[in-house]
Amino acid sequence: MTLAIIAANVAVFAIFNVALASVGGMDFAVLAFGHVPTVAHEVAVLPESLRVIPEDLYLLTALTSGFVHADFLHLAGNMLFIWVFGDNVEDALGHFRYLLFYLVCAFCAAWFHAFVFPQSDAALVGASGAAAGIVAAYLMLHPKMKVWVLFLSFLPLELAAGWLLGAWVVFQLFMFLSDTGGEVSWAAHVGGIGAGLALVVLLKRSDVPLFDRQIIPPHAIAARDGDTIRWGQDGA
Repeated sequence: MTLAIIAANVAVFAIFNVALASVGGMDFAVLAFGHVPTVAHEVAVLPESLRVIPEDLYLLTALTSGFVHADFLHLAGNMLFIWVFGDNVEDALGHFRYLLFYLVCAFCAAWFHAFVFPQSDAALVGASGAAAGIVAAYLMLHPKMKVWVLFLSFLPLELAAGWLLGAWVVFQLFMFLSDTGGEVSWAAHVGGIGAGLALVVLLKRSDVPLFDRQIIPPHAIAARDGDTIRWGQDGA
């Protein structure tokens, strides 16, 4: 499911940036499928040419906005986070519940952004809110796992996820509280983090512990004991 989500994001980007580029595809996608707080709060309305989603269903843009990206670097950065941390969260939740987790995180990120900035006319786009939810869930599940990072862009360091991702979450909160209205929606990140922390507790498989309290082998791996192969339990 993690790869399917990445493929969906890449496909949407390709369709609007390549196939429909000659007719302003990405500009159209950002406004038609992005989440505009003033429109969500019924303070403003979109031009008729951009009303792909009916006004009474406008909250759906809180989901569609999570699959639209402004440029390639925006897309690549979000997909990197989802690819690195998403499969472990998917293992803990199961395929269907992971998809539900992802969509709810995306929705909560957009909703919280609109709640914090109800007078904003700018369209929120990008999967960073959902990616932030995935990072928060990974932090709850595997804080003791080691993660390689490039310190000062050239020195490889191996750090516990609890320290690295914990610092990342604190940074998002700090930037949200000190936000001066830049292009990055720290509110969306915080909304995604909050949703991820809550949902991983509610949606994880019953046999999966939090905080790396015990080792749970992947369900698809067989353990050979003499001539007998013992398979793990079937996962949800």
